Amino acid sequence: MTAPTAHRSSVGTAHTRVEGRDKVTGAARYAGEIPFAELAHGWLVLSTIACGRIRSVHTAAVLAMPGVLTVLHHENAPRVDSGHVGVLGVPPDPTAVLFQHDRVPHLGWPVALVVAETSEQAREAAEALVVDYEKEPHDIAFPGERPDAHPVDGHVPAVTEKGDLEAELAASAAVVDVEYTTPEEHHNPMEPHAATARWDGGRLDVFDSNQGSTWVADGLVKLFSLDPASVRVRSEHVGGGFGSKGVRAHQVAAVMAATALQRPVRVVMTRRQMFSLAGYRSPTTQRVRLGADADGRLRALEHDCLNLTSTVYDFVEPGAAVARALYDADAHRTANHVVRLDVPTPTWMRAPGEAPGSFALEAALDELAEKAGIDPIELRVRNEPERGPVSGLPFSDHHLPACFREGARRFGWAERDPRPGLRREGRWLLGTGTAAASFPAGAAPSTAAVTAEADGTFTVRIAASDIGTGARTALTLIAADALRTEPERVRVRIGDSDFGPAFLAGGSMGTRTWGWAVMAAAGELRERLVAEAAVPPEGITVRSDTTQAVAALAQKERHAFGAQFAEVAVDVTTGEVRVRRMLGIFAAGRIVNPLTARGQLVGGMTWGISMALHEEAVRDQVTGGHYGADLAGYHVATHADVPHIEADWLDEATDADDPVGIKGIGEIGIVGAAAAIANAVWHATGVRHRQLPIRPDRVLTAGPHA
Repeated sequence: MTAPTAHRSSVGTAHTRVEGRDKVTGAARYAGEIPFAELAHGWLVLSTIACGRIRSVHTAAVLAMPGVLTVLHHENAPRVDSGHVGVLGVPPDPTAVLFQHDRVPHLGWPVALVVAETSEQAREAAEALVVDYEKEPHDIAFPGERPDAHPVDGHVPAVTEKGDLEAELAASAAVVDVEYTTPEEHHNPMEPHAATARWDGGRLDVFDSNQGSTWVADGLVKLFSLDPASVRVRSEHVGGGFGSKGVRAHQVAAVMAATALQRPVRVVMTRRQMFSLAGYRSPTTQRVRLGADADGRLRALEHDCLNLTSTVYDFVEPGAAVARALYDADAHRTANHVVRLDVPTPTWMRAPGEAPGSFALEAALDELAEKAGIDPIELRVRNEPERGPVSGLPFSDHHLPACFREGARRFGWAERDPRPGLRREGRWLLGTGTAAASFPAGAAPSTAAVTAEADGTFTVRIAASDIGTGARTALTLIAADALRTEPERVRVRIGDSDFGPAFLAGGSMGTRTWGWAVMAAAGELRERLVAEAAVPPEGITVRSDTTQAVAALAQKERHAFGAQFAEVAVDVTTGEVRVRRMLGIFAAGRIVNPLTARGQLVGGMTWGISMALHEEAVRDQVTGGHYGADLAGYHVATHADVPHIEADWLDEATDADDPVGIKGIGEIGIVGAAAAIANAVWHATGVRHRQLPIRPDRVLTAGPHA
C-alpha cells in the first residue's frame, strides 16, 4: 500500500472545532451529565470555622432522612496514603487528602460527604448535618508586615541574584522604588467541577472534568495505593479549567463513596463551594526597584513578590519570575516569598506568576520611562536582553521589539503625546498605555497512538485534554499534515488515561507537547504504510513516546512574546474607567489554527480587562470567609465591559533545534494586559494606580487628576 497522497497543509488554516456540532446540539456529554444505572449522589459538607478541630459529627438524624445512604467523615471514611509517591516520585496533593483527621485548616474545608439516591436528597441532608467544632483563633491577615514570610521554591527557584544591587541603584540616573498589590482572584470556569466514580470488574473508573486524565489517575493511584493499571480516568469534554481542574476533593470523595457503597457515586461542586475547594490566585504584594543610566539602560532590577498560602500546602505564585526572561541588568535580583495563613490553598491560574508579576514589572517600567524622559516602548527595546538574564542561555528567538514595532504602527502610538491628562471628551479623560508580555514555551514527554483503519481513515488516541482551547481541533490538523491527508479523514480521541501517559493542559504546553507525540507516531505510521500491501481489518497502529526527544532538545530560553496596547476613558466625576480598545501583537511560534488561536488571545486580553478593573475576592477578617462567594458578588468583565479587541501575531521562523515550532497561546494573552490598562489610566489622569482592581472609588480618592 502506498502512503496517502500529499495535500495542502492544514496547519495554519482556520478550521471550526471538530466537536462544535456535538457541543451546540447537546450530544457532547460532560462529567456531571453522563447517565449510570444505580447512580448515587454525594454532597460535600464544608466547615463553618476557619481554624480548629471537629468535636463530633451528628449523623444519626441525617441517616434517617429519605434516600440517604451514608455519611462519610474522618471517623469512618476509607484511609488514604498521603505519603505514597507513586510512579512520578511525588506525594499526593495534600489538599485532596480528605476525612483523615479532625483538623480544620480553613473555612470551607470538607468535613463530611452525604450520599443519597438523588442530588436533592443529598443536598437537603448535607444542609441538615450538625457538626460540632472546637474553634481556635485564625489568621488571614494579608498583606502587612509578615516576619514569618519565607522563600519557597515552586516550579521555579525562589530566589535569583547577581551583582551589587545597592551600588547600581546608587549609581543610577533614574530610580523607581514602588510597591504594587493584586487581589485574590478566582477561576470559576463555566462548567463546575464534577466527577463520577464506580468500580467495574475490579477497576476504578472515574468520569471527570479535568485538565489531565493522566494527572488525576496518578493522584488517585497514590492516594488509594492502587495498581496504575486498575485506574481509568476519562474526561472527554471540559467546560473550562484555567488551572483549577486537577486532583481535587470531589474526585477523592466520589471514590471513597463508591468504594463504601459499591455503586456509582457522583459529586459536583456548587459555585459557592468552588470558592473554597477549586483553588484561586493568591493576592500578592510586590516591590519593584529599578535603576537606569541616562540612556535608559537598566543597571539594577529587583522584583520581590509575596503571596499567601495555606497551612496545608505551600503554593507559590511566582510573580517575580517574569523578570527573569524580560529584562537584564548589571544587578538583577528576583525573589518569591510566601506566608502561611488559615485560608484555602491557592493553585495554578491562567499565567500563574506572569499575570500579577507583569502588572507590577510593566507598571514600574512605565514609571521609570516617565522619570527618565524616554518613550515607554523605546525603554523596553533598549533593554532587550541578548541572553537569558538569569539562565545565561541563548534565546531560541526574541521578537519582542518586532511586536512593539508592529503594534505601535497599528495602534497609532507615534501620535501619542507622552504628557498625561491632555486628551478630554466632555467629562472623560483619555489615555493610552502599553506593556510587554512573555510566557515560557516548554514541552513535556507524552505518548500517542495513531491507527490506520481499513476504511482509509485514521484514529489518533492521546490522553490530551481540551478545556475549551480547541486542542482537539489543533491535533486533528497536526495529525492530518503528518499523515499527508485531509482533516476529515482523521478522528482524534482524547481525555482517557487508558491511552497512555500524556501531559496535562497547563503551562501553555499542551498542544506543543501532544502535537509532538502525534507527529512522531503519524510520521512513523506513514512510513509503515509505504511498505504494507494493505491495511488489515484491525488496522495498523504505531505508538510514540517523546521522552527521549524532549530530553534531547537543545537548552535555550524559549518564550512567546507580545506587546499589549490599551486606550481608556476615565470619568472624573464618577471614577468609572472604560477600556475603549485593545491591541495585542504576539510572537507565538507556529499558529496551528488561526480561528481558535485568536479566540484564546482575545480571551486572555479580556481577562486582563477583568483583572485590571473588576476582579477582587475579599475575605471577612472575622469569619475567614469571602464576602459574596458567587458570581453576583465576584465581579468579572462582561460583554458591556469588553470593547473592540484585536489580537494578531507575527510569522516566526521555526527554530532549527525545535521540531515542533508551536509555543502555546493559552496564557500569553493575559500577561501584560492589566499593566497596559493601568498605564493608560495614568496617561489619562496623571495618577498612578498601584493596586488592582482600579475601582471607581479608588479613582476618586487617588488624588487630583491632571
